[in-house]
Amino acid sequence: MARAPLLQLSGISLTFGGDPVFDGLDLTVQPQDRVALVGRNGSGKSTLLKVMAGLVEPDRGERVVPAGTSVGYMEQDPGMEGFATLGDYAASGLAHGEEYRVEMVAEGLKFRPETPVATASGGERRRAALAKLMAEAPDLMLLDEPTNHLDIQAIQWLEAQLAETRAAFVLISHDRAFLRALTRATLWIDRGQVRRREAGFEGFEDWREQIWAEEDDQRHKLDRKIKAEARWAVEGISARRKRNQGRLRALAAMREERRAQIRRQGTAAMELEAGPMSGKKVIEAQGITKAFDGQPIIRDFSLRILRGDRVAFVGPNGVGKTTLLKLLTGELAPDAGTVTLGTNLQVAVFDQTRAQLDPDASLWDSLTSDPAMRVSGQQDQVMVRGVPRHVVGYLKDFLFDERQARAPVRSLSGGEKARLLLARIMAQESNLLILDEPTNDLDVETLDLLQDILGDYDGTVLLVSHDRDFIDRVATTTVALEGQGRATVYAGGWTDHLAQRPEPAEPAAASRPEAAKPAAARPEARKPAEGLTFTERKRLEALPAIIERLEAEIAKLTEFLSADDLFTREPAKFRKATEALAERQSQLSAAEDEWLTLEGKAQG
Repeated sequence: MARAPLLQLSGISLTFGGDPVFDGLDLTVQPQDRVALVGRNGSGKSTLLKVMAGLVEPDRGERVVPAGTSVGYMEQDPGMEGFATLGDYAASGLAHGEEYRVEMVAEGLKFRPETPVATASGGERRRAALAKLMAEAPDLMLLDEPTNHLDIQAIQWLEAQLAETRAAFVLISHDRAFLRALTRATLWIDRGQVRRREAGFEGFEDWREQIWAEEDDQRHKLDRKIKAEARWAVEGISARRKRNQGRLRALAAMREERRAQIRRQGTAAMELEAGPMSGKKVIEAQGITKAFDGQPIIRDFSLRILRGDRVAFVGPNGVGKTTLLKLLTGELAPDAGTVTLGTNLQVAVFDQTRAQLDPDASLWDSLTSDPAMRVSGQQDQVMVRGVPRHVVGYLKDFLFDERQARAPVRSLSGGEKARLLLARIMAQESNLLILDEPTNDLDVETLDLLQDILGDYDGTVLLVSHDRDFIDRVATTTVALEGQGRATVYAGGWTDHLAQRPEPAEPAAASRPEAAKPAAARPEARKPAEGLTFTERKRLEALPAIIERLEAEIAKLTEFLSADDLFTREPAKFRKATEALAERQSQLSAAEDEWLTLEGKAQG
């Protein structure tokens, strides 16, 4: 027996500022649906989610939710007035005694419920909104960019929770890996029309391109028909006769249909131009160490970055990725060690906090007030890579229309703010690009374009991101920060780093279940080695696992380097993997020698 839908929209029409967002929209969400909601920035994704949540009233149409069905919505900018802490807000929809649900979710999302609302950052407030939704566990979850401000570990935790839930959800996200892993249907908003495909995000782009190709073919046929009929109307004397007036009216109708067709939004005309070539060596860090209040951020870390490298920095929030960037670029001095910068560097920075944008300034002023873009004596011109451009024309390159030019920055969506910041960065020449969380809020099409631009960029890129797919597409080297000052350099992107990362060591004997058995009942129980100190005995017990791990890493690296064309295709990856292989072989030799020495002493 078919179950009733959780939510149904019928004939929904909505207009903002005179422009239709939706017209005659019909939409149904069934139990256990897992839906990706995709579309360009500004296409109406968040608005549709708010209509589904009942937070925006349409001009026409009906929203139906069956009695007893709960619908939860994760707000991007939640209002928390009246709540003292983030935990109070997150638990506000729970019954008495269920507050523990927030504690459980907070651990996975890595936010502290005791944080005062007054001092919470935007990212912390968003995590609290997500925790509130997850703790309430409604029948239908509406999630608007839930992975923004989450680190990769928290994203993977959320991914696992959503994969196991029996609730339905509709999900807006720019994270391809997240969408591919979770969704089984796709809603695509394109110029006010919502199309549904009964398949997840995997394959969406091929489906979109097929629809656009069919649309282009139909438009081409209509253009040819209009051209033929227009020639008849001009050249045919019989067109004036009464019996042919119907044909003239049909021509007028075709022209009206052509005018009514809304051209799809193109991609931004973004361009990144490298300045004068930097030296071959861009940055060299030797044994750098940094700590704050006794807490190590980085310890005895060395890294050499050459011209053209694309280095991604990954790790949990708060582990020190941005601090390491500041150390490597000379903005912050290390406590120990040295950082040497190469010659002729021109640096451009994309700041994850968007601090370079004044929320009260207009888009126009945001560009013309930038000293690097100012044109002397010209209030309507900006300097773009050495060439004066009209400010509105340059804004149009980044998909802003003329009406937005005088609007305040605070009126923009997250993706539009990111595009505005990219407009400022790309106006200047650079040869070292620092990108701190550039992918937040950008739509898939803009991410594709940014990836292509970075691929053609002649300079060097340092990237902090939690977008696994984007890291895979861009990075040639990945630096994984693991906490307590530890950082490891891997060849390649996120997936490459996972393949090269050592397997977790076996748990200590005392923590395994068999450790509780009497010694005689455990297999291969070993008497304490005579003649060794306590520290030496522990080291001797640990060395076999260390040797096994190093042998496994050497095998993986050897297999990776065995590809015939690796050296010519990916020289940076080949160099890093070769260095890593030599290092592991040296460590293995030292570990084997140490084991032989201690084993001999124990037997002695």
